[in-house]
Amino acid sequence: MGAVLTCSLMAMEAQPNAQDPVVEARMIHISEELRCLVCQNESLASSHAKLAEDLREEVRSLIRQNKSDDEIKAFLISRYGDFVLYRPTVKPMTWVLWFGPFVLLLAALTTLVIYLRQRQRQAPTTAWSDEELQKAEQLLKDGGST
Repeated sequence: MGAVLTCSLMAMEAQPNAQDPVVEARMIHISEELRCLVCQNESLASSHAKLAEDLREEVRSLIRQNKSDDEIKAFLISRYGDFVLYRPTVKPMTWVLWFGPFVLLLAALTTLVIYLRQRQRQAPTTAWSDEELQKAEQLLKDGGST
């Protein structure tokens, strides 16, 4: 009897996806904009991690409580920080995320330009004398034999 009750409870827990297609569609829409905290390179919607399952269920619960998308995201940000969003908002705490790659690229380009200018200044600029030019021309005409 206990095993039948446990199985029926587990079956009821596995069905929230099919119970309300509107809630499910909204949950997928919201969770596609959220990052899986375990996988970090997958959206919450596509992750198979246990924590992702729990977070999707939390999102479903908040949807059933008539929370707006912004309220749901704010709730998750308050718990997990801006990292939970694939596209965090631009604010002083996330400037490094938004502008860091551009600053690094600019620094790399500046370093490259400085290096190339220094190298160009250090390159020997010796001009060939007329005698050396005539000798080179003669060698080319003779086919390289001396």
